[in-house]
Amino acid sequence: MKKLMVLLLTMVLVLGIVACTSTPAEAPAGDKQAPAGEEQGGTDADADKPADKDGEVKVAFITQSLSNASQAYAWTQFQKYADDYGFTVTVFEEDYDAQNGVAAIGTCIAQGYTAICINPTDPSAMIPSFMEAQEAGIIVGMYSSEVPEGNEKYRDFMCGTDDYMAGEVAAQTLMEEFPDGVKVVQVGGQSGHSAQIKRNDGFVDTIKDTNITLLDSKDCGAWASEDAMAIMEDFIVAYGDEIQAVYCHWDVGATGCIEALKNAGMDDVYVIGVDGCSVGYDQVIEGTQALSIGQSFSQMTQDAFDNITKIMKGEDFDEVVWTKLDIVTKDTVNDFPYPEW
Repeated sequence: MKKLMVLLLTMVLVLGIVACTSTPAEAPAGDKQAPAGEEQGGTDADADKPADKDGEVKVAFITQSLSNASQAYAWTQFQKYADDYGFTVTVFEEDYDAQNGVAAIGTCIAQGYTAICINPTDPSAMIPSFMEAQEAGIIVGMYSSEVPEGNEKYRDFMCGTDDYMAGEVAAQTLMEEFPDGVKVVQVGGQSGHSAQIKRNDGFVDTIKDTNITLLDSKDCGAWASEDAMAIMEDFIVAYGDEIQAVYCHWDVGATGCIEALKNAGMDDVYVIGVDGCSVGYDQVIEGTQALSIGQSFSQMTQDAFDNITKIMKGEDFDEVVWTKLDIVTKDTVNDFPYPEW
């Protein structure tokens, strides 16, 4: 009996020692790594799997509205590539109201998001929120949009289309197609949006001192086809057959312009749009749109995710990443994969 008691006591002591010396459960991953140039503790293995303090890399996509076809498609790309990078992604819609964007950033701060990718309705209105997000340690990335000049320090990076170059391409195409000169009207995108501003500036700067005559230019209140159609109808009333070409800042807006021209019996106007969406491709194929200047949201999303990962690891990254433009005409349309949006 005494031997049995000794044996049992010995087993209890051994189990106690094992329990005290066993490997502890894996702790949650540490805070995300500091931006390039700052050091952060941790092992090499930790650096390969950056995460926020809850062990999850939460990335917010804040967009003007998912009713915007390009942004709806961009959201599908966020979801498509999230697993490849180990990200958890969430979308927030502004519904074209900057205050909703402010509220979304507040939510991201409160919930400990790792990064924000944003295409805001009003970039200027977001600067104070960007400052708060950065102070909270959140990576701020502009997506298909840019902050006003001089405010670049309030975002960590920008991935998007060189909208100024898109305007240049539109102007250069008109010069090539109409060597003897052409009269054109410009239907701008959402007034005040960085894409609208740069697509205008690239176009206007390039046609200076050329034989291209800009009859009129007006911006839309939103990226809405009906707005573009209404503006085009006004241009037709004001200028009629003088209009030889239309430069519209986005393909879906070009749809409204084409409809207005069709209703007026003006079928031989040279129409240019920007985006490279399925609508633009279809209109190029149909012959109602001469040129669609395309942008790749798939590549743009991967560029943004690459930058977020590099910043979290403390690696060098490109503060500005331009996505290559596709020149889609009736002669080149079959050279590109048909767009998914």
